[in-house]
Amino acid sequence: MKRIIKKVAVVGSGIMGSGIACHFANIGVEVLLLDIVPNALTEAEEKKGLTLESKVVRNRVVNDHLANALKSNPSPIYSQKFASRITTGNTTDDMSKIATCDWIIEVVVERLDIKKLVFEQIDKFRKPGTLVTSNTSGIPIQFMSEGRSEDFQSHFCGTHFFNPARYLKLFEIIPGPKTTTEVLEFLTNYGSQFLGKTSVVAKDTPAFIGNRIGIFGIQSLFHLVKEMGLTIEEVDKLTGPVIGRPKSATFRTVDVVGLDTLVHVANGLYEGCPNDEAHDLFKLPDFINKMMENKWLGSKTGQGFYKKEGKEILSLDLNTLEYRAAKKASFATLELTKTIEKPIDRFKVLVKGKDKAGEFYRKNFAAMFTYCSNRVPEITDDFYKIDDAMKAGFGWENGPFEIWDAIGVEKAIKLMQSEGYAPAAWVTEMIASGNTSFYSVKNGKTCYYNTTSKTQEEKPGQDAFIILDNIRQNHKVWGNSDATVFDLGDGILNLEFHSKMNTIGGGVLTAINKAIDLAEKEYRGLVIGNQGANFSVGANIGMIFMMAVEQEYDELNMAIKMFQDTMMRVRYSAIPIVVAPHGMTLGGGCEMTMHADRVVAAAETYIGLVEFGVGVIPGGGGSKEMALRASDLFRKNDVELNVLQEHFLTIGMAKVATSAYEAFDLSILQKGKDIVVVNKDRQIAVAKQVCLQMADQGYTQPVRRTDIKVLGKQALGMFLVGTNQMVAGKYISEHDLKIANKLAYVMAGGDLSEPTLVSEQYLLDIEREAFLSLCTERKTLERIQFMLTKGKPLRN
Repeated sequence: MKRIIKKVAVVGSGIMGSGIACHFANIGVEVLLLDIVPNALTEAEEKKGLTLESKVVRNRVVNDHLANALKSNPSPIYSQKFASRITTGNTTDDMSKIATCDWIIEVVVERLDIKKLVFEQIDKFRKPGTLVTSNTSGIPIQFMSEGRSEDFQSHFCGTHFFNPARYLKLFEIIPGPKTTTEVLEFLTNYGSQFLGKTSVVAKDTPAFIGNRIGIFGIQSLFHLVKEMGLTIEEVDKLTGPVIGRPKSATFRTVDVVGLDTLVHVANGLYEGCPNDEAHDLFKLPDFINKMMENKWLGSKTGQGFYKKEGKEILSLDLNTLEYRAAKKASFATLELTKTIEKPIDRFKVLVKGKDKAGEFYRKNFAAMFTYCSNRVPEITDDFYKIDDAMKAGFGWENGPFEIWDAIGVEKAIKLMQSEGYAPAAWVTEMIASGNTSFYSVKNGKTCYYNTTSKTQEEKPGQDAFIILDNIRQNHKVWGNSDATVFDLGDGILNLEFHSKMNTIGGGVLTAINKAIDLAEKEYRGLVIGNQGANFSVGANIGMIFMMAVEQEYDELNMAIKMFQDTMMRVRYSAIPIVVAPHGMTLGGGCEMTMHADRVVAAAETYIGLVEFGVGVIPGGGGSKEMALRASDLFRKNDVELNVLQEHFLTIGMAKVATSAYEAFDLSILQKGKDIVVVNKDRQIAVAKQVCLQMADQGYTQPVRRTDIKVLGKQALGMFLVGTNQMVAGKYISEHDLKIANKLAYVMAGGDLSEPTLVSEQYLLDIEREAFLSLCTERKTLERIQFMLTKGKPLRN
């Protein structure tokens, strides 16, 4: 049966309900969001003479919840315009409207009795065949659909979104006793293709997969920290980016999520898993109970493991339960990993450490590997789902079994045995059968050890993906220290950056030109994309700083010209070029994106021309391109200055789109040309298809533009008046004024006496001249140096 989701009902509009509603609106689905009718008027409502029968009162709960969600930061919605796709109502007056919906998601309070009442109502009004799912994080799915119709039960299951629904990728699907295979397969595919999630089918066991393993990990650390006498700063240092985990690591994460949330799940596991071999570990340590008594729950109560006093961050001493000044944590073992770029390659070194850090990792991983291996087949038959859940739900770069592989399966077993642990029997069987790793790569696909067939099998769901790590060995065409060119097949090349933070320096520019040379000679097209954390944070400003300080202006001029020429080559080559940005795509990364034939952007792309922050204007064609795009939007009898001013402010205010959809509003992406992919894992594959399609349609190299309308003195005068007023009002500094006026000169096309048609090269030349002149300014160099040393912009 073909199933199409046009409209979704979300029942329950709290933080999760509103977040889920917003994410469906993000992908273009119409949403009906419902919540209860309030039982009393507020003071403000009484003053207005409203009654409990007034519609605005009856929908107050849902409207307030949604309004709060839309104001929250980070935003749950790609663009505020998308909120119009959500209609609100209440469960008393509007429940009948769910008959028009294709999928109904229950997100009410975590009480089985209340959920069952809601499902009784849903069963009355839903049309047969409609999906019904619960977003529960722990209530057994089997109990929820008891007493419901056969059609309800066969179309019912759990769908557990992680909070925040837009940003966390884990989507756990938990079948009920009568859920059909068709429903499970549909939701698995829909979660991946449409919602951009990692869909993981879990068994109906306490806390499912993500929270079962995640809470074990945190509880294990709570006990280990006391046993080893570690401070919270030391644990956060050991469990953060160094091992590919979020910066918030362990204790800061608990502060953000809320200690009460963690305690609720841990208590549920303690009660719900009496036969778990780690049952006692889910019992809360004394210091956690004391924190709960004191209501030290984290950010929501102003203090938790950390507390902010003025500008100072204080840390909790777990022995005295008193706050003290934070102590910097350092370990010799961590120093040994500083030259190892990828976290996955650090684990071998970390577990061999001779200090407290090494001991910590041995104890921590031994416990984690044992626990995870023992959960197969209890929570899932396939161990890779545990890895998928931890990566997508908790932001781990590598899952437990991937880390185990990285250390070496047999070496890790010896490590476990030395700590008094042993792996599950299936792991020993795996090694006995000649399989020495959990994962392998065959023909560019990830394979895993299937515990039933006892062989390596292809991991399902990879048909829509191209995983660059898997083709790195056999498909390399060319490379240097900063970038690599791969053959994606079907005549399409891919250029991947791997410089630090994917910055664009001489090595990357050489690689772009080489990739285009190769594609023009022997291939059909080129994709520029990577699967790092960010596409590119921009040009290598360290190189620019060194040249400017040494006053090597001829070399700097040549370097900027090479950057401009390379961007123009991306725009004007004999083959189609598709750029695939994601994550941070700033400065030069944004300029490259704007010069592509087509862009296939991940929805979570944070893109903008941010050069003002380091005291310069976009010098790689970005200023030229904004003037060109403004010119293309000029319409007869329109006020052209207004259009140009908008484009000027995009650069002048260093605006960064907080999603790919916002980038359309900033003229960084272009409607009808560029597309957005919600699932980043599919991005390279989609970019390849777009590139192939352009080649198949007969791609012709574009002709360089000479028809860009610039407004000259008319625009320049307006800009200069505006920037002087900003200085007078103390909104910008004198140096900001200097930068803004340089940008104004470029975007006006210079001080031409009347509107004139000019070429791209004309604009590039005055852009480069302006960029170079700013590089001679002391205050610009101060800004660049501050960014290089502090990682944030300086206002001077």
